Amino acid sequence: MKRFLSILIVLIAGLQIAVARPMPTALQPLYEQANQLYADGDYAQAASLYEQCLSADTATASSQSVLTRESRAAVYYNLGNARFKQGELAQSILAYERCLRLSPRHKDARYNLEIAQSRITDNLTDNTSFFFASWARSLRDTLTEQTWTWMSILLFVLFLTGILLFALSGQVVLRKTAFHTAWIALLVSIIACCNAASLHSRDSHRAEATITQGVLNAKASPDQSGTELFTLHEGTKVTITESLGTWCNIRVGNNEGWVETAHIERI
Repeated sequence: MKRFLSILIVLIAGLQIAVARPMPTALQPLYEQANQLYADGDYAQAASLYEQCLSADTATASSQSVLTRESRAAVYYNLGNARFKQGELAQSILAYERCLRLSPRHKDARYNLEIAQSRITDNLTDNTSFFFASWARSLRDTLTEQTWTWMSILLFVLFLTGILLFALSGQVVLRKTAFHTAWIALLVSIIACCNAASLHSRDSHRAEATITQGVLNAKASPDQSGTELFTLHEGTKVTITESLGTWCNIRVGNNEGWVETAHIERI
């Protein structure tokens, strides 16, 4: 079992390294200029140039992306740092969250996100969430959808190989090893497949968002005259459950209410 887990860890690390790519040559001067401005303390201009790098990638989204996942994550990370230095808490959190969506194992981004989130005024927790559900989400978010997908495929191939060896081998020890390897590989393959599907659904629907206004009152109905239910502050992460015109219904912790779409930004 320990050997099997060791192989999984090496496999995961290998996949993460294999997909790494450097910053594209076309955007390298702009990126380096932004880094220099950041080093000089001109955080506003640095953030503007980082956003230009991201805009260049968005402009080509219909054809071929300019930035790789890793280089795009690096830009979001630096953008988050620049926004945090400016005191723009919501925008820094948003940038760090987007960085981690692209590169879940980015330790610096996760650490900085925790620092930024510690400054959020709101403390609305979900008391209905089971420990296992929180643990499962944490496990899911440690890798990208692509990595989970490849893990699922490779482990399913390992499962088929184990079944084949079990069926053809005449040695008892080899048959036992093949059998146990097969069922463990199948189990982890199913988990990896479920995580990939969950991440695909999350990124497709983009239901998670961040409050971008300093103070925002959630209402009982989608109109200005609605009863105020609770108050949210800049940087709070919410889940969008429904949209209606310029309003959307959000959930945070055990609280649910309506806010104007203009005051939140999807991750």
